[in-house]
Amino acid sequence: MTIRTILVDDEKLAIQGLQLRLQAFEDVEIIDTCANGREAIRKIKTEKPDLVFLDIQMPGFDGFSVVKGVMEIEPPLFVFVTAYEEHAIRAFEANAVNYLMKPVDEQKLADTIERVRQRLAEKKSAEDAGQLLDVLAEVAPERAADFVDTAAPAAESEGRFEKLINVKDRGQIFRVEVDTIEHIEAAGDYMIISTGDNSLVLRETMKDLERRLDPRKFQRVHRSTIVNLDLVRQVKPHTNGECFLVLESGAEVKVSRSYRDVVARFVH
Repeated sequence: MTIRTILVDDEKLAIQGLQLRLQAFEDVEIIDTCANGREAIRKIKTEKPDLVFLDIQMPGFDGFSVVKGVMEIEPPLFVFVTAYEEHAIRAFEANAVNYLMKPVDEQKLADTIERVRQRLAEKKSAEDAGQLLDVLAEVAPERAADFVDTAAPAAESEGRFEKLINVKDRGQIFRVEVDTIEHIEAAGDYMIISTGDNSLVLRETMKDLERRLDPRKFQRVHRSTIVNLDLVRQVKPHTNGECFLVLESGAEVKVSRSYRDVVARFVH
């Protein structure tokens, strides 16, 4: 699948540099470049690209104005590229695929393209399923109903995640309601489970514990930390593309740069 891409930046050298780096990805096709926000809005609406690399700091219409200007159509995926770290949180608020600092690091760019591929593959799968249902509804309505019914077990499978976790700590067994867990930190083969007013130690690997938790609520924000997104009350930007999540109890948990896209799941 070809990823039809537009580059937007008011600095010609920045566009040339990004073009050069994107040559390493055979599935990325640069269909156009734009030097300002107004031109970008016009090109996005007419060309309907899959992906837009978008500079934030531009005269007139900045990058966020471009995103707002194309909301009446089905927008493409956006990757913000900028020299200004303080825009990171707003980039997540705009639900960007990623946020790249200038000069663009090649490994971070490769990670970003992989995220784009995954997003587009998920979108295509959903579209294909919808088209199949439309066809079935026309030629075999009774089969379409059967097809919809098969989705029910998938919804029921959401109940496979734990509601209560038994934790043996200090010679006692504690029954912890999963929804009360604020965050979990790894310490070797032990997990420190924090509920805001209590901390318990569970002998289990992070990988095994993640399988027991609903990924719609519990997300890794650091190599050794899982957070309950429902209990996040504030996002505080930090240096080097990192930020802190302030939880309901007031505890602060650092989000490393590798997991910044998690913030986009609940900051809108």
